[in-house]
Amino acid sequence: MSALVVGVPSEIKDNERRVALTPDGVVELVHDGHQVLVQAGAGAGSRFPDDEYAAAGAKVVPTAEEVFAAADLVVKVKEPVPAEYDRFRAGQQLFTYLHLAADRGVTEFLLERRIDSIAYETVQTADGRLPLLTPMSEVAGRMAVQAAAHHLENPAGGAGILLGGVPGTPAAKVLIIGGGVAGTEAAKIALGMRAIVRVLDTNPSRLAYLSDIFGGRLDLVTPNRARTAAYVAEADVVIGAVLVPGAKAPKLVSRDMIATMRPGSVVVDIAIDQGGCFETSRPTTHSDPTYVEEGVVHYCVANIPGAVARTSTLALTSATLPYLVRVARDGVVGAAKTDPALRLGLSTVGGDLVSQPVAEAHQLPHTDPAVLLAAR
Repeated sequence: MSALVVGVPSEIKDNERRVALTPDGVVELVHDGHQVLVQAGAGAGSRFPDDEYAAAGAKVVPTAEEVFAAADLVVKVKEPVPAEYDRFRAGQQLFTYLHLAADRGVTEFLLERRIDSIAYETVQTADGRLPLLTPMSEVAGRMAVQAAAHHLENPAGGAGILLGGVPGTPAAKVLIIGGGVAGTEAAKIALGMRAIVRVLDTNPSRLAYLSDIFGGRLDLVTPNRARTAAYVAEADVVIGAVLVPGAKAPKLVSRDMIATMRPGSVVVDIAIDQGGCFETSRPTTHSDPTYVEEGVVHYCVANIPGAVARTSTLALTSATLPYLVRVARDGVVGAAKTDPALRLGLSTVGGDLVSQPVAEAHQLPHTDPAVLLAAR
């Protein structure tokens, strides 16, 4: 495929300060013969000034409209929001987090505008790893405990409990639902803060792995409905860290379960990008991060890593750049043809929805990507 114009607009979700490409990434793309357009100020929230992008070989332009108008491939961090829809051209290419199973509006927009898109969160290697989701899951898992600890404080609306307690007082009980990457990182921080930590996961192999790495310091349990209900009722903090790749998160904690928690307890729903795993969850923002349901403080920020933008940008772009180089070289369709990991990340091609979990979530027609790619 011929050289592309790669566009990097500023993110406009609430308090989203990450950027999809660092100046180092610009150097790689320019070396490969591509032109890179960066919106002025796009990297400011992550402390990458415009002059660093210009020195790396990017063309810095004043507005998002100029980026979208010229770009063959748009690279973002978060999914498009309605204010951006009209900036996309029909047939453009997009590489970003999408979380389409939780958002029919974005799904329909991509199909109507015939965008070729790959979702970071469903790029999957042969060993089952999700390399572009992992760094942000690590950040979100660690920050979930920080958020919970803060919101247990009285001024933040919590019950006035110190997560680790002090000698002579009980530590808080932290229940983590899901022992994947985010849940594991949450457990590390919760244990480090001297909380009493329990992790629920349905995968016996994962529980065995956690037992090994934590040396028996965690209470590890295979959940069922009754166990989950009992443990939620006991907990001061419940962290939802459930992931079904590409699909909407299952609702594992009901409103009735939430209602059994002590007033001022805290729940953190890391799965909110995929619709949330608590029945009482709804997306919040860094500007207004919490609300109270059934007497329990809910922290359901949909872009948790955006609060530590420089760390998150460096971690994310280190993971995405090798894949971005392939997408820029071959285009979304060409890269999906040659790279099995990117093929699994393929979401929409033209007007076709090729992600089966998304099609099932919204009851939309699904096109087999193998058939579609063979025809292009």
